Amino acid sequence: MFDAHVHVIAPGDWPEPPPAAVGEFRDVGRILEQTRADRVLLAPWVRLLGIDDERQNDALAGLVSDRIAVLGAGAPDDPDALRRAVARGLAGVEVTAKAGDVYLGDERFAPFWAAAEETGALVFVHPSTRGFAGPGDHYLWNTVGNPLETTLTAAHLVMAGVMERHPALKVLLAHGGGAVLALRGRLRHAQEHLAGAQNGVREPVADSLRRFHFDSVTHDPAVLRELVAFAGADRVLAGSDHPFDMGDPDPAATIRAAGLGADAEAAILSGNAERLVA
Repeated sequence: MFDAHVHVIAPGDWPEPPPAAVGEFRDVGRILEQTRADRVLLAPWVRLLGIDDERQNDALAGLVSDRIAVLGAGAPDDPDALRRAVARGLAGVEVTAKAGDVYLGDERFAPFWAAAEETGALVFVHPSTRGFAGPGDHYLWNTVGNPLETTLTAAHLVMAGVMERHPALKVLLAHGGGAVLALRGRLRHAQEHLAGAQNGVREPVADSLRRFHFDSVTHDPAVLRELVAFAGADRVLAGSDHPFDMGDPDPAATIRAAGLGADAEAAILSGNAERLVA
């Protein structure tokens, strides 16, 4: 299995301690053991994004090996940093679903998306964590709030025409894309019938949504099966979200329980990630 959603803290002295045991974020050997993956795609702990990204990326590049691909710390307003990350041997960058209060389809980020398409970089879109104010109980800031952030930015990228303008983009959405696929009918209706939602985008919403890649962190084989049915088995990657409590401790079991067939399972378990980070 190639686990495409694993978090790491780059070697170095960073100002904010992790919320879990240090070894679970820093010890790559332990990460490989705990995920039980043949290969992993490491991404920075999201709360460190924006804290000396260049130094982080230097350290992260040192983790790359035959078994380990790595995404750098990125920012959607810095296309040159993305280019430098790729030049260091990183597979791409991780960015938060919004920069401040601005979602990723905003025109100011157009140079970033052009650079991502030009370089072939993989861009992993991850919630900023606690990006929404809401009920503080029942863990809803995480179970609903985090994927809602991804949902909004994915819809923004589609409705702003970013996915249409850059058909070769490689964008991976965390947590199965949040709820964006469940809302595709509403997005399509707005695109087709409401002038306020139209922005010169000609590509149907469904076609733009199928340009994304999605991780398998849905916590439900039936939901995963529906995701694959819509997006295609070539657009879904195995992921654990290690080491967080809302991660999937056994993504291979979740994928196999979805009953997708041998070819689809093989693509999701490893083939798609191998292709995207090659």
